Amino acid sequence: MEKVLKVLIYAFLILLLVICILPFYLVIVNSTYSSIDIVTRIKFVPGDRFLENYGKLQELTNIWRGFANSLLIAVPYVLLTGYFGAFAGYGFAKYRFKGRGFFFCIVLASMMLPSQLSIIGFYKLNLKLGLLNTYWPFIIPGIANASAVFFLKGMIEQTVPTSLIEAARMEGYSELGIFNRIVLPCVMPGVATMCIFNFVSCWNNYLAPLIVLSDAKKFTMPILISTIRGIFLANYGAMYVAIAISVVPVIVVYLFLSKYIINGLTIGAVK
Repeated sequence: MEKVLKVLIYAFLILLLVICILPFYLVIVNSTYSSIDIVTRIKFVPGDRFLENYGKLQELTNIWRGFANSLLIAVPYVLLTGYFGAFAGYGFAKYRFKGRGFFFCIVLASMMLPSQLSIIGFYKLNLKLGLLNTYWPFIIPGIANASAVFFLKGMIEQTVPTSLIEAARMEGYSELGIFNRIVLPCVMPGVATMCIFNFVSCWNNYLAPLIVLSDAKKFTMPILISTIRGIFLANYGAMYVAIAISVVPVIVVYLFLSKYIINGLTIGAVK
């Protein structure tokens, strides 16, 4: 009975793996077929039109410029979100100051507002600051990411004992040194998790860059992919090539940061 249960568990896990991988595999397969082949039937075996589709993609748009533009936004945004999210979460978790509850309620309230609701105010603010058609409106908000602060505050409360911080103070560490050398390494699995989520969110952001950016040379990947689809004609093969290229950084970020999440399950600050 135990062996049968184990076989069922492994079969279920393999099924989940197939379900997760199948969409990515189909994107790669479809990038090797023409538009007519893609819309007529589902393919599971790669074709021979990839180079042709890639050449057509290069004719329609400069996809690698958009790739670089998206990286210029996503990488600084993720680094700022991870560091300052943990920094603010540490302040809310381990410091007692006047108005602490009120300010944390503001953080929670900002998480409940959909980004589409504030898009007009977002545009007017960047217009007054002179930041339109630049990447700063997408990078600077990484300093104050409410979801990262909320998530990492709870993780710091659970994984970083107050006694460990007090012992570091007795050893002569500065407050910034305590955060950088003790707190941040302890919550690195949580930081890695938030970096993955925020990278995917920033990389796939379509509405905000569409409104703020006006120079075609500064367009990001989602905008460039949308321009491949014409009004009367759509080259689906070229679109799937662009989508396949845009998925690669997301997979790389996950593979790079997932080890920190796995190590966090077994490594703690106090044994």
